[in-house]
Amino acid sequence: MYEKIIIHDDFDGIVSGAICSLALGVRKILFAGPSAIIRSLISISENDIVCDLPYPLECGLWFDHHEGNLQDLEFRKIDPADINGRFAPLKSCARVVYEYFSERTSLPEFIKDTVEEADIIDSFGYSSIEEWRAETPGKIIDSTLKIKEQSRQKREAYMRELLYLLKENSIEEVASLQMVKERFNRYKKDEEGMLKIIKDSSTCISMENDCKIVLLDLTNYNRRPILIKNLAYLLFPDASAVLQVANLFERGVKTRDLSFSMSLSLKHDSTKSGINIGEVMRTLNIGDGHRGAGAGTLKCNSKQEMIKKKAIITDKIFRLWNAQLVSIQK
Repeated sequence: MYEKIIIHDDFDGIVSGAICSLALGVRKILFAGPSAIIRSLISISENDIVCDLPYPLECGLWFDHHEGNLQDLEFRKIDPADINGRFAPLKSCARVVYEYFSERTSLPEFIKDTVEEADIIDSFGYSSIEEWRAETPGKIIDSTLKIKEQSRQKREAYMRELLYLLKENSIEEVASLQMVKERFNRYKKDEEGMLKIIKDSSTCISMENDCKIVLLDLTNYNRRPILIKNLAYLLFPDASAVLQVANLFERGVKTRDLSFSMSLSLKHDSTKSGINIGEVMRTLNIGDGHRGAGAGTLKCNSKQEMIKKKAIITDKIFRLWNAQLVSIQK
């Protein structure tokens, strides 16, 4: 009945796709980012399944958990109850997909553990730096997605293979495979370079209420730096958040367009602190996210416009952060 599954190209998307493939027997997998859906760069029909991405013009089943995508449906006057599939503001899209199919078919017991790892990874649900650094099966697999591949095609081939493996094996078994171990060892070597880039490109900015935010500016790099911004907390343990600003790349070529990505420190419990980074991105109408993390993009037509907008949006993000803190303290 269904022809292909289109999923977000991250760990949560892969697990979501694995469950759909297992439940429905679909093997054709495509990977995409949110902008590819928004710009209609992928042909999607009523015979396709979309996971962890904005709702396209049409599809057979849609699964998602991002509040911003729900707001987009409201703006378009689309009732999510009328869409086949499910939307729920849960910790991961994998959890949404898992609950949907668990009500309709019998899933292997090991899938439950895989979904629990997706919940933690996608929501950044760690209680400490030590817990985040622990080499759990999910963390090992997720880290292998952070290394630089020779080509987009090679990365997608690896993600597709992971998907097929995760639908048939426990996450512990997949993490112990030689191909996964080799990539994880590559990641650990790459991490040293990531820390150097972060150290060279970061400024710790003092905010109101004795709050400090790390501004990680990667716009001076002509090649896309591969790094994990949350490693900044190893260098700046007192920071409350990290805001990464970088240029977008198309087919390996640097553009003037900007990406903003922000995450809350593990010092804060995102469910209790009152800070909502996803809401910051939605307020600025540049992107979406969760309470503890958010991201957005901004189109720029020239280098001068890029420099100007980078300063303006960065300042607005900081102001909205402070406004949330003031509101919480009242």
